[in-house]
Parts: sequence; C-alpha cells; structure tokens
Amino acid sequence: MPTSSRLVAAVCLAILAYILSRQIMPQMPEGMNFGNFIYVNMVLGILVGWKVVGSRAGRGATSAINNGLTGVAALVFWGLFVQACYEMVDQAMHDRFDGPFEALLGILEIGAEFGLILLVPTIILTALVGGALSGLATEFAWRRWR
Repeated sequence: MPTSSRLVAAVCLAILAYILSRQIMPQMPEGMNFGNFIYVNMVLGILVGWKVVGSRAGRGATSAINNGLTGVAALVFWGLFVQACYEMVDQAMHDRFDGPFEALLGILEIGAEFGLILLVPTIILTALVGGALSGLATEFAWRRWR
C-alpha cells in the first residue's frame, strides 16, 4: 500500500543512488561506456527504498538509522548484481566465456571486481551518511503524514 514513508524512502534512495553513481564513475576503468548506469541505479534505489526502507518505518530513530543503512546495503548488493550481470552479458556477446556455468561464475568475479572499486573512503562515507539520513527522513515522513 502506498504510504508517505515509502515515497520518501524511494526518493531518498534514488537521490543517493544518483550521487553514488556519479562518485563511482571516475573510479571505473578509463574508456568504459556507462550507458544507462545512473538510471538503472536510480530505479534500483526507488525499488529498494519502497520495499526495504519504506516498509520498516515507525520504529524510532535508532531503528530508522539502521533501516537506512540496511537499505544502502541492499542497494549496493542489487546494484553490483545487476551491473555485473549486464557486464557478463556484454562479455558473453564477445565470446569471452566457454559455457553457461563459466558465465555464471563470471557474474561473481565481475561483481567482486566492481565491489573493490567501491572501497574508496568518500564512497563509503557518502553511503553511510546518506543511508542514515534516508532512514531518518523516512521515519520523519512516517510520523508526520500517517
């Protein structure tokens, strides 16, 4: 059911996904084609905000911060998974895998490589602060517009 807390969570995580995507792009290998990278991550932010963060509002400030951090962790997980799948399909179209099982393992390898790129202090700090603020904003929306 649509609620104000779900809407606020979706908007907050979409904005956070945009900011994080812009911070990640300079860290990636030079000459990489990003295509719909930002838009895909923003859609993931909307979905994670709506389903994960927005549905858990109303439990207090501490839970709100934890809820926001959980949302960011889910956003990072799904972002890595989706982007690794996309990269695997792109590599599979260039015959870089010998079979389907190698391609599935390729998703894990590519996701791990992308995950190492995220281990930059500014990206980690932005994710933590943004997640906490998103959780608090969601909690505020739940209390204000029930």
